[in-house]
Amino acid sequence: MEEEKKKSENPLKVNRRHFFSQLSVGIGSLALGSLLIPDLFKRGTNETTGLPLSLPHFAPKAKRIIYLFQAGAPSQFETFDYKPILRKRMGEDLPESIRKGQRLTNMTANQDKFPLMPPKIGFKQHGESQTWISDFFPHIAKIADDITVIRSMHTEAINHDPAITFFQTGSQISGRPSMGSWMSYGLGNENKNLPSFVVLTSRGKGNSQGLYSKLWSSGFLDSKHQGVLLRSGKDPVLYLNDPDGISRSDKRHLLDHVSSLNKLHHVETGDDEIESRIAQYEMAYRMQMSVPDVMDISKEPQSIIDLYGEDCQVPGTYAANALQARRLAENGVRFIQLYHQGWDQHGNLHNEMAGQAKDVDQASAALVMDLKQRGMLEDTLVIWGGEFGRGNFAQGKFDPENYGRDHHPRAFSIWMAGGGIKPGLNYGKTDEFGYNVVENPVHINDFHATLMHQMGIDHEQLIYKYQGRRFRLTDVAGNVVKDLLA
Repeated sequence: MEEEKKKSENPLKVNRRHFFSQLSVGIGSLALGSLLIPDLFKRGTNETTGLPLSLPHFAPKAKRIIYLFQAGAPSQFETFDYKPILRKRMGEDLPESIRKGQRLTNMTANQDKFPLMPPKIGFKQHGESQTWISDFFPHIAKIADDITVIRSMHTEAINHDPAITFFQTGSQISGRPSMGSWMSYGLGNENKNLPSFVVLTSRGKGNSQGLYSKLWSSGFLDSKHQGVLLRSGKDPVLYLNDPDGISRSDKRHLLDHVSSLNKLHHVETGDDEIESRIAQYEMAYRMQMSVPDVMDISKEPQSIIDLYGEDCQVPGTYAANALQARRLAENGVRFIQLYHQGWDQHGNLHNEMAGQAKDVDQASAALVMDLKQRGMLEDTLVIWGGEFGRGNFAQGKFDPENYGRDHHPRAFSIWMAGGGIKPGLNYGKTDEFGYNVVENPVHINDFHATLMHQMGIDHEQLIYKYQGRRFRLTDVAGNVVKDLLA
């Protein structure tokens, strides 16, 4: 009886000394965790799921994304979707059984005929993957076995502004947070001295559509999650540098006073945006030291300059931005968005695309090779592509020497590399005319869901409640394309 009584009083047989010895180990682990991850106990939680916003939902395959967005929509028929029947039937009218009365833009809707137009540029198969790549891209051809080409992308948007907005924010209507903002909201900052979302722009010589800050806006999310545009030249961020005569200590003293006033105002109003303002002031202070260092490529060896090409030494070029993207990735920026304008070829397509391809081919391939040689490609997801595709028929007058292609949302191609995506994969298929997807369609919502999955985010769980509705990047759709995952 006495023995049973003792067991019931202390069923785990834990005495006072054992309890405190184990407690010390637990406290030590918590202390170590807070040193390794300073914000471990500071982040908020998603009010819908209760999950910590600074932690992924599951183990991520990718730590960062570099999105090489080709603004204006490069033609799949001159890039990655080889269709020999277009040459065999050049000038013939696109069969109605293929077109099926699909929506056209006002630029071609009134054409009497839709004469099939093959590309003037040649195509070859490359690598063990036997990936078809046009001769416009000899450097990307060298990484054929490192990339996955998706030829079955499709969207509903047929004009540039809603199409690019859809790709960047998950909605054709302005006002939603961009992809990078959702990543920042869900995963937080990896480097306290740099923003988690950075934007770099460049412009080719081809016909360009405008780029607007709404594409990297945080929408209804906290403003600290918006993308930071880094410009070329000596001042990458406007108004970041202090005026002459202001020392670092003076600036620190000023910020401390402003922060005190803002905190008092926050207590009075309860406006959370005030806390964001405080955080942005502090980030700007730290960026005064970190940004010039990251943007300085003078210490890059000649081998890297040769890899990216001479243009990487010219600020504001695509090549320079691609190299900067690698440096930003090395320094803990989670989402790096490049935009290269000039891909809107409604006429003079062959000549303009030759120039555009020359701008981006070497640097795009160099980025993948550079990340791979540094052991970073396995956890960096690189994406290349535009907002929709191009039609397989000539726009306007039929002229094999000088033709253009109108917008086509029903089928187009992009490629991805690294970040847990299968290398050397040719995914999806269009019909023999390249007009409709016939195998493994990938919608933009599916694309977004897959990117988020690779970053360790369940797209159905990362939600923000706004004006009585629960919003997410994929809205009410999207499925992870598991066939793409390594």
